Amino acid sequence: MLASSACEALPALLPAQTHFNHPTPYPISHVPHRIPRPTSHPIPTRTLRAAAAAAGSGRSAGPAAPAGPRSLSFSHFRTSSPPKVRLCVHCLQAVLPRKPPARMEARTHLQLGSVLYHHTRNGEQARGHLEKAWLISQQIPQFEDVKFEAASLLSELYCQENSVDTAKPLLRKAIQISQQTPYWHCRLLFQLAQLHTLEKDLVSACDLLGVGAEYARVVGFAFFLLSNNILGCSYLDISTKFSSSLQEVHPLLTLCGQIVENWQGNPIQKESLRVFFLVLQVTHYLDAGQVKSVKPCLKQLQQCIQTISTLHDDEILPSNPADLFHWLPKEHMCVLVYLVTVMHSMQAGYLEKAQKYTDKALMQLEKLKMLDCSPILSSFQVILLEHIIMCRLVTGHKATALQEISQVCQLCQQSPRLFSNHAAQLHTLLGLYCISVNCMDNAEAQFTTALRLTTHQELWAFIVTNLASVYIREGNRPSMSTFCFVCSSHCLRAAAFYIRGLFSFFQGRYNEAKRFLRETLKMSNAEDLNRLTACSLVLLGHIFYVLGNHRESNNMVVPAMQLASKIPDMSVQLWSSALLRDLNKACGNAMDAHEAAQMHQNFSQQLLQDHIEACSLPEHNLITWTDGPPPVQFQAQNGPTTSLASLL
Repeated sequence: MLASSACEALPALLPAQTHFNHPTPYPISHVPHRIPRPTSHPIPTRTLRAAAAAAGSGRSAGPAAPAGPRSLSFSHFRTSSPPKVRLCVHCLQAVLPRKPPARMEARTHLQLGSVLYHHTRNGEQARGHLEKAWLISQQIPQFEDVKFEAASLLSELYCQENSVDTAKPLLRKAIQISQQTPYWHCRLLFQLAQLHTLEKDLVSACDLLGVGAEYARVVGFAFFLLSNNILGCSYLDISTKFSSSLQEVHPLLTLCGQIVENWQGNPIQKESLRVFFLVLQVTHYLDAGQVKSVKPCLKQLQQCIQTISTLHDDEILPSNPADLFHWLPKEHMCVLVYLVTVMHSMQAGYLEKAQKYTDKALMQLEKLKMLDCSPILSSFQVILLEHIIMCRLVTGHKATALQEISQVCQLCQQSPRLFSNHAAQLHTLLGLYCISVNCMDNAEAQFTTALRLTTHQELWAFIVTNLASVYIREGNRPSMSTFCFVCSSHCLRAAAFYIRGLFSFFQGRYNEAKRFLRETLKMSNAEDLNRLTACSLVLLGHIFYVLGNHRESNNMVVPAMQLASKIPDMSVQLWSSALLRDLNKACGNAMDAHEAAQMHQNFSQQLLQDHIEACSLPEHNLITWTDGPPPVQFQAQNGPTTSLASLL
């Protein structure tokens, strides 16, 4: 029983990374992730680095639409809270049969396409209207606001439909004819750079940023130039994930930070740039598994978002059209800061704090999604759910975790791009769930599928580490000979030492196991990786118990139990209570042994009850899904499909 507990403690031991792959690039991290991008505004790349690094939001600097009666009605419906989308669409559709002038026709098609794209799921109609707006506006002189907004929105929609090859030539043409319109030229350059990052073509993305930087310098767009430089850092940071040289990014991040602090400009823009930079910096540390080192930056970020939330956008009206450029709307920034806080709490093992900020973020997202169907909001929601699912598995709430996995499946069904960006993370979460309910064959299948779907180094290492725990538990020792990877994440390297210690323990090589586990403790203590610390302590305690050194065993198990209770980690608590029971029996402490036995019984009952509930859910059938899109419907289960006794 105790031996199997060693493996059960591993799921979500690492900060299950959740890559932020999205329709637009940015930064963020853990099952390695990516952050999406805002509707119709520049953004930078894949991962939360891909999330923070890329969402550019801007407001069109062109002339307003004609203020006829129908236009006024449209504006009224659009600005209602929540927007009256159906009435808004009907009002705009009534304009077109009257054969309006070309300018009004193009603008009406743009408005219809924008409303349908942002507030409905009718992508086909939205695409048709935007294509007409783009076609008509190209024939009209001095109509840049409609022309380039149509091109920008249409390329976003193509990306949502996984038609990146259609979006790129559209953006190239728009960039070519926008050189006399600095705001749109810069924004479209960002957008095309972002598309290249989706395809991992970081060389082309950086080349475009270079073009944008030179253009911004010539026309005097200081704010855009700063955004461009920060984004360049994000691309380098992403590229280092494939070269295992995260240290290369530190000097550039430091330089960018100094430039942002010294810049004298609009207060709102400066705070926006600071949030942009700090999100990039925080996610860089989190990707590197440096949970303790990131705390000062995270605190700065939280203070910065509090400051920016007190400023009003209309306090200082910018005179330069480039100053209309924003990397992300203020409301989205707040959710993003909640998200990186959740990521940090998950890695550090502060699961109650992660739960608190997840609840706040999801509540804010629900309010935003009533007014805005921007793809970035769905990406934020998926990433938050991925992290809270890992928390549920650690705290012993498997049934809730399974229902939330099903919720992620439903969100991914609504967007091909979202599914392609999160498919590997989704199968990884299912693998972790399978371990928690002792479906080891299914766990192996899920992890193998996830490995096939990802090329991200940290996510790959995370999956391999958990797959190794499955092989150890199943006695598939020959497969452990392939357990070797190079990874720049401090947390994942520490977890790899734990896995080696666990393997040596099962092999009966106790001195070797202790050496690996002490290395894990050294690394986890250096960066406050509480779950790894708790797991290493209890396994060391188990080794000392087997060797008959009861005093040293007790010195390890007691702090492990205290730390596990603080997290809280149900598997480590179950394991520790069993060890304390047996230790006290061996030492003749009947009262303490009885108390530990009672604790163990309580934890066992909680886990068994949750096991029964989870395996009885229709969503439990997801464990057999390993190919194609997630299933839409689930057949009800007759009951648990695995042995409950194996949990003990």
